[in-house]
Amino acid sequence: MTAHSQGGPLAGLRVLDLATLFAGPLAATMLGDFGAEVIKVEHPAKPDPSRGHGPSKDGIGLWWKLLGRNKRTITLDLSRPGGRETLLRLAATADVIIENFRPGTLEKWDLGWEELSAANPRLVLARVTGFGQFGPYAHRPGFGTLAEAMSGFAAITGEPGSPPTLPPFGLADSIAGLATAYAVMTALTARDRTGEGQVVDMAIIEPILTVLGPQPIWYDQLGHVQPRTGNRSANNAPRNTYRTADGSWVAVSTSAQSIAERVMRLVGRPDVIEEPWFATGADRARHAEILDEAVGAWIARRTRAEVLEAFEKAEAAVAPIQDIRDVMNDPQYEALDTITTIDDPELGPLRMQNVLFRLSATPGAIHWAGRPHGADTETVLAELGLTGPEIDALRAEGAL
Repeated sequence: MTAHSQGGPLAGLRVLDLATLFAGPLAATMLGDFGAEVIKVEHPAKPDPSRGHGPSKDGIGLWWKLLGRNKRTITLDLSRPGGRETLLRLAATADVIIENFRPGTLEKWDLGWEELSAANPRLVLARVTGFGQFGPYAHRPGFGTLAEAMSGFAAITGEPGSPPTLPPFGLADSIAGLATAYAVMTALTARDRTGEGQVVDMAIIEPILTVLGPQPIWYDQLGHVQPRTGNRSANNAPRNTYRTADGSWVAVSTSAQSIAERVMRLVGRPDVIEEPWFATGADRARHAEILDEAVGAWIARRTRAEVLEAFEKAEAAVAPIQDIRDVMNDPQYEALDTITTIDDPELGPLRMQNVLFRLSATPGAIHWAGRPHGADTETVLAELGLTGPEIDALRAEGAL
């Protein structure tokens, strides 16, 4: 199936993915999963670094297979005249460009918004950077780790008295990628109404603040600074991870009062339900030591299977702490096809995360995993109307 016939609710949209590592490319992946034709544009000598991030098999980066799915790949050196002209020709056919160069880089190549919008007034240009397009930090190198540090995430993550903790994966980048896909669709909806494109300015330091919740309001109104509480919550208890008799771990949540009451009855401590402090989540959290001791002791005497069965019977909220081996065999994920199988010409069957959500009438789909560097260059340029000699000239210039 070609990019032009893969269908989906976004079929007919053309997206140029000029971005690398990881927020911008993930946004393009999300669009491609639901039918947009995505053309990944990489430097001829310096491909997207995600091709070399993490484990590889037979010299082929596995992260790229996920991040590059549903994308055709071409090479183009935008700093060369031929590369610039070719990108402008591509932009004239596109609906969206996603880029994450430092502010001013596209302008240095005469490929800023003025030039791109002149080539295509309906274009949406999504600019994804660490700190945004303006402000005192705009020209600094920006990565998700810095956003996790600056946003307050690391400050509240970890055990009390321990160092701030960074996530062992691209959390801020991933949140920004999802936010960018949403921003692009918002801009496209506006274009449908006005007929004109616009610029999306996405700073990776911002979306993570949204998912961190009401911390700014708490500080503004009360001067409250959220501390590190480990696995406990300041809003409810019991809420923690607990070790079972067979050495496994489970997580318990009691965000609802009724669930908290069911848990304490289950573990043989219905007496605490009558305590005045048990009536609210915040008061329960202030007595977490008592509740954790009761829940932890009960769980420690039972295997994981026994704990899960008892909690399910009591209609209390529990989940096993799973590593990726468990996830790959979890019956709920299996029922949802959350981990699906793709046939790849280079590596054969690949199992990876499926599309992000299910639509009943116009579902998304994964049609292929990440393709080799520049695999579709000549095909895409030929579709653009370039002749063989013109493509050869670009290659001789070093633009391809």
